[in-house]
Amino acid sequence: MSPAHRFDRGHTDDLISFLAASPSPYHAVANTAARLEKAGFRQIAETDAWDASAGGKFVLRGGAIIAWYVPEGATAATPFRIVGAHTDSPNLRVKPLPDTGAHGWRQVAVELYGGTLLNTWLDRDLGLSGRVTLRDGSHHLVNVDRPLLRVPQLAIHLDRGVNEGLKLDKQRHMTPIWGLGEPREGDLIRFVAEEADLVAEDITGWDLMVHSVEPPAYLGRDRELLAAPRLDNLLSVHAGTAALAAAAGDHLPYIPVLAAFDHEENGSQSDTGADGPLLGTVLERSVFARGGTYEDKARAFAGTVCLSSDTGHAVHPNYAEHHDPGHHPMPNGGPILKINVNQRYATDGSGRAVFAAACERAGVPWQHFVSNNSMPCGTTIGPITAARHGIATVDIGVACLSMHSARELCGSDDPHLLAAALTAFLEG
Repeated sequence: MSPAHRFDRGHTDDLISFLAASPSPYHAVANTAARLEKAGFRQIAETDAWDASAGGKFVLRGGAIIAWYVPEGATAATPFRIVGAHTDSPNLRVKPLPDTGAHGWRQVAVELYGGTLLNTWLDRDLGLSGRVTLRDGSHHLVNVDRPLLRVPQLAIHLDRGVNEGLKLDKQRHMTPIWGLGEPREGDLIRFVAEEADLVAEDITGWDLMVHSVEPPAYLGRDRELLAAPRLDNLLSVHAGTAALAAAAGDHLPYIPVLAAFDHEENGSQSDTGADGPLLGTVLERSVFARGGTYEDKARAFAGTVCLSSDTGHAVHPNYAEHHDPGHHPMPNGGPILKINVNQRYATDGSGRAVFAAACERAGVPWQHFVSNNSMPCGTTIGPITAARHGIATVDIGVACLSMHSARELCGSDDPHLLAAALTAFLEG
């Protein structure tokens, strides 16, 4: 039987809806919070005093969300089980002075965010999303989800050698067009204000980015593949949210946590990134709110395990020589365990055992990923989390093709398999 028919596609259908509704990290966090609230979680403010009550709670900060469930009977030294992920994806982001253009074309000035696969943004219909900040400090989400911008490629007639190797200048060639005429200062923000039903003069800050407006879709004869934007890493955010909601209950021996950070794609060094203090602060405050001491916190952290869930590389049929010959992860083969002895991934033998046990309890198959020795290995929030907080961390994910493209590809059963494994892990 084809893997496409082995599992209920309800989870992946829901992932498609989540991806389509989350064109920016800020939308992803808002949608995650809404799903958790539906499951009985409540938002608490970082500026408020925290209490010792049981139940589900979450904290929002920019493009990051930390959520956790305190079971009845949990002590101050109860360890945590953490699913770590990130909300950001490589893309094109609007500059502070966005209104530009040349030779009768109106354009939007953008900056490249993360390790963008540049050519995938060419000749693609693009929308605009993110958030704006008003003079009073309030934030408002923006989502212009229709063809608005385009980065046009030079015709082959004017670049006869293009198929021998496309070379893109990041400054000159990646500026989207969005109309004809001379650029006018303030034009883009006036347009955004109209779209969001706001007053342009009230907008004093913005964090805006472009996104592909082509919706996620099943692909292939048997619909066994999923083509979508932002699989890296909203696939893991969605799976972690579903796992936390499913695992939450008073029978748990651990405190389950979802930590979805921003800024992983550019190094995680921000107040909402994994290399910032947010996770540690939230966990510490949770311990102290339950009457704990520094000793209780140290005991809790010593028994804590984090699964850092991010997309990984499926073997590419056209470039198999770029993969390790003994490790060829496949779509719909279940989540992958990422290993790198130089600690670009945080997995060790003990972590492997924790992950294997969770997959066995969930009845989920799993695979290994190791990079080809001849090329450098990527990294994740895993080593950062392990080093910053002294928490045992395991790097896992889902096997994908076209990572960092404007549109990525994975197996359509793998999101469900990942969520099942994460649920088993959080339940202990």
